[in-house]
Amino acid sequence: MAYYLVRARPRSELLPDLWQRLESGEIGGMRPFGRALDYSLRNARKADAGVAVWEEEDYCRPPLAMERAAVLDIYFHDLTADPVDEGQGWQQIESLPQLWG
Repeated sequence: MAYYLVRARPRSELLPDLWQRLESGEIGGMRPFGRALDYSLRNARKADAGVAVWEEEDYCRPPLAMERAAVLDIYFHDLTADPVDEGQGWQQIESLPQLWG
């Protein structure tokens, strides 16, 4: 398993649509990555300058390829993914405010 600390600039005008897709279960139902992406996006945090940040579990090369094609590139830009140990990313960002708050 590979884990990444993901940083991306949200397209703020589209975030209500992303939240609706999360709440409807659409993203969670995507295979094979939906459950992990749903969890990560629901728990995303807001860093300086409005950047969204979360930890993501992923098996793709390049990282997040399927997630980007299906969801992330619609709602975010300037996405980076840095390798971390499982849980390390969440620990780094736990003090930041929730993206959805």
